[in-house]
Amino acid sequence: MRTINFIFLLYINVLALPASYAGITDRASIEALVIDFLKEKTSTPIDGKITITVANIDPRVIIKPCQQTLALNIPEKDIGRNVNVKITCPDSISWMMYLPAKIIKKFPVVVARNIIDKGTTLTSANIEVQYLPQNKIRGIKLTHISSALGSKAKKRIGKGRTINKRNVCLVCKGDAVTIIAKSSQFMIKTQGIALSSGTMNQQIKVKNKRSGTIITPKVTAINQVTINL
Repeated sequence: MRTINFIFLLYINVLALPASYAGITDRASIEALVIDFLKEKTSTPIDGKITITVANIDPRVIIKPCQQTLALNIPEKDIGRNVNVKITCPDSISWMMYLPAKIIKKFPVVVARNIIDKGTTLTSANIEVQYLPQNKIRGIKLTHISSALGSKAKKRIGKGRTINKRNVCLVCKGDAVTIIAKSSQFMIKTQGIALSSGTMNQQIKVKNKRSGTIITPKVTAINQVTINL
């Protein structure tokens, strides 16, 4: 598609620009104009951001300003990841062209700064937040460092890999944990052993050291679980 568009451009030796861009013929300004147009037409996802890139204009194309305001639109009904922006010059001798563009929506996600070995505690020294394309995010993403700090890696995590609830645990299987049993009138603390792993607010199996009873409380902190009576 990109090659076809560039071949089509070779037959066009004029390029329309808005009145405010009259006389500008450098390619960077033209491409920036298309990017600005797409930013106005694309909604930014909640807690995310977008990046827009356009195809470079073939250097063999002779660029001449349009005398009237340039009209831009997207022929497709929906704006997807790949779009073609239609550029029309309404001069007496009118013309049009298409410029391919790519719109990528990115979201914040916690990733490993370096290789994190199994059992390693996550800290601000070994994790960070990056904005990644949605198709590169797997599992239930963690979007804030605070939601991962203090948890431990359930398996080896490679540098740059995303941190999600599947590969970390605030309470890991085999950990000694504090069990908090509470009601509106009282609270009791005792010790137990985690029989499964979990992150914040997940239910896991825990064995009470004193009674031997197996319960399913929720993870409420590092090596801490709570059961409401």
